Amino acid sequence: MLRINEIFYSLQGETSRAGLPTVFVRLTGCPLRCGYCDTAYAFTEGVAMDIPAILEQVAAYAPRYVTVTGGEPLAQKECPALLAALCDAGYSVSLETSGALDISRVDPRVSRIVDIKTPGSGEMEKNRWANLALLTPHDELKFVICDAADYEWARRQMQEQQLVARCPVLFSPVAGKLDPSPLADWILRDRLDVRFQLQLHKLLWREDRGR
Repeated sequence: MLRINEIFYSLQGETSRAGLPTVFVRLTGCPLRCGYCDTAYAFTEGVAMDIPAILEQVAAYAPRYVTVTGGEPLAQKECPALLAALCDAGYSVSLETSGALDISRVDPRVSRIVDIKTPGSGEMEKNRWANLALLTPHDELKFVICDAADYEWARRQMQEQQLVARCPVLFSPVAGKLDPSPLADWILRDRLDVRFQLQLHKLLWREDRGR
């Protein structure tokens, strides 16, 4: 059994899959409390569902793409089993994870979207750096940037950890806190090999929930 906050159909708002129609399976619970979190409702709200019931609800949308997100989905021990079941069902599956928990049990067919928490998040000390060695070109790393100091920190991590050699790297501004234009300018100035992204769903819809 897993505790499910919501299952919904929308456009993927982030990552290299941005714009693709996707079913989102949002799991309840998260051990982190990032200062910019926009899904605090997923900390505690949810209903218990078994994997066959989840698969049935996902199949009703007839999707090609499925994203398992949270909260922090890996905080639930049955999450890897759900991911494997979704892959077995023929979906192209991605996982959005905070980067604070071990990703080694995730099915290799899953594209792991792993955050690296910046100082501005308030949760930098939770980064599980051992995850970096597990990444493949099939995965992606994401930095959510709060300000110029966060950007400089992220840029140093890219160089010191040789992140681009591991997998694609994403930079995005915190919505409502950092104007996107300066971040775009910094990336161009420093010729960073990263994908700049905005949260597409926030541009299209005001409500985060169910989007």
